[in-house]
Amino acid sequence: MSQRQKPEILHTEVVAKSRLFQIEQVHLKFSNGVERQYERMKGGSRGAVMVVPVHQGNMLLAREYAAGTDHYELGFPKGLIDPGEQAIDAANRELQEEMGFGARKLTLLKELSLAPGYFSSRMQIFIAEDLYESQLEGDEPEPIEIVPWPLSDWESLLEETDFSESRSVSALFLAQKHLQLK
Repeated sequence: MSQRQKPEILHTEVVAKSRLFQIEQVHLKFSNGVERQYERMKGGSRGAVMVVPVHQGNMLLAREYAAGTDHYELGFPKGLIDPGEQAIDAANRELQEEMGFGARKLTLLKELSLAPGYFSSRMQIFIAEDLYESQLEGDEPEPIEIVPWPLSDWESLLEETDFSESRSVSALFLAQKHLQLK
């Protein structure tokens, strides 16, 4: 593993701000003397979770509207970690809010970054097993469509045009490896 020296941050400045994000301009000096300005989007520092729920031989997916693509997208339940909340508790809460199930067994599969060249966000991917019915009220503007998908047919999910979010695709492969699906 490389032990390169990180660039020196000479200056940062907020150049735009919204309710959810702020965009910083970062002036860097690399170890070879080259200076560059980059922009990065800073979200909250809370982090996020995504859950692959497994129930009765199926993965449970959520189909919900995504404003970024202006389409209904198929993916795994996800959400922000509330202040003071542990990631594993956030995963179980999101599962109950979005899917109507709690999990007796949650396993962290991996922590992922999202476009690390521009965005500081990190997401922890969990697999949820031994589910039980439990509904918490969420903040979604409309009911989420729950789509059961057979574990034995996991590869065909990759052919679905509305299953395209990179984090959900990554979570699918992590779950496939964890469950040793062929």
